[in-house]
Amino acid sequence: MPPELFSGSEWLTLAIALLLIVAIKPLRSMVLLAIIGGLLIGLWRGGITQIGLRHYQPYYGQTITLSGKVTEDTTYGARGDQRLRLGAVHIEKQALPGVVWVSTGNLTDVKRGDMVTVHGKLSEGFGNLPASLYRAELIAAKRPNPGDVARRVRDWFAGGVRRTIPEPEASLGVGYLVGQRSSLPESLDDQLRAIGLTHIVVASGYNLTILVRFARRSFGRLSKYLAALSASLMIGGFMLITGLSPSMTRAGLVSGLSLVAWYYGRRIHPLVLLPFAAAVTTLINPAYLWGDIGWYLSFVSFAGVIILGPLLQRYFWGANARLDALKQILIETASAQLLTLPLIVFAFGQYSGYALLANLLVLPAVPFIMLLTFLGGLGGLILPWGGSWFGAPAGALLTYTTSVVEWVAGLPGARGELTITASQLIAGYAALLLFIVFLWRRTRYRFDEYNIVE
Repeated sequence: MPPELFSGSEWLTLAIALLLIVAIKPLRSMVLLAIIGGLLIGLWRGGITQIGLRHYQPYYGQTITLSGKVTEDTTYGARGDQRLRLGAVHIEKQALPGVVWVSTGNLTDVKRGDMVTVHGKLSEGFGNLPASLYRAELIAAKRPNPGDVARRVRDWFAGGVRRTIPEPEASLGVGYLVGQRSSLPESLDDQLRAIGLTHIVVASGYNLTILVRFARRSFGRLSKYLAALSASLMIGGFMLITGLSPSMTRAGLVSGLSLVAWYYGRRIHPLVLLPFAAAVTTLINPAYLWGDIGWYLSFVSFAGVIILGPLLQRYFWGANARLDALKQILIETASAQLLTLPLIVFAFGQYSGYALLANLLVLPAVPFIMLLTFLGGLGGLILPWGGSWFGAPAGALLTYTTSVVEWVAGLPGARGELTITASQLIAGYAALLLFIVFLWRRTRYRFDEYNIVE
């Protein structure tokens, strides 16, 4: 529908009034009012955003000068071109919303948080990006002071890691620890994609889950308050260091809500937690819903972990079984990959034939690698002349990881190609939904018993 239809402030006022009525009289008969209020807020927010993005249209096909702030770590294409995502966009002194994708052959050292100016022909965007500039000329790059302090701290610590651990293991260790994938060698990055292990070197809920559980188990014996406080600081610090990507925004919100619920002795049903997190993140940026595959994969994979995973565990091992770490990883990995498989095939036209095997061989070592890489980085910063002793344990586990990645990626059929239509995608998720309902009816599992913090 036309975005102007619901972009007026009167619709937002009406939505707030409806939700206030629901809050004052929280009756079951008020559910319809709550749904209408929520939909009106979504339509208002989406309409405002769409109207703002229309300002790019007059510039399509024009050669323009664009300035903006680098929002994520820079990456490099197959031809060696540098790729940037720019926010706080200005074209001819006009401020525009959204993020613009830029590729340039100028290999100037550009970091997240830098202010850059580029010149080139503006084209339509893709995914959730309203515009793009291919083969642009990088005119200027300025690094504010202090700029992105969290990124500076991350790079400073990564320098300590590289003093104690050789490449490419050092870049892989930094990827494990802070989700910095951009520094990985192209060949290693391609192998990780081929075998379904990219999620371990991007900032995601898996990293946060490890940190939150570590804080809870380390400080929970001393004080529940101290455990919650330390976990909260870890969540906030990790999000600042890695940047607010769609998957990181989702992961931080879900982990934070689960932590608060655990602190107050409560639990949140997954069918409440996931839609609520989706609503909040799309309220922040409606473009996530319109075309961000990373946002969709993040939610679908997490739904596999907290919905399908517990059902499979209850169905095969019973209600009172206490599974070891390897079986737990097997269930959660298989659940996440099963639910994301149709979407991955639909979006990318390929699948990983040995993803489950690769995850089983690598994931058990990830928490130890993160801890040992952290210690190795500290050693490289404190004792740079003897830091290699600190990095040796992490280096050994990282060498094991790279060997596994290279071996699995070299197996026949490691990367398969397959295409499906939108109707087949819908049919696939309908079948998965029926499978989940079947497991739930057989096991009668109570989803409010699950909490990622525990």
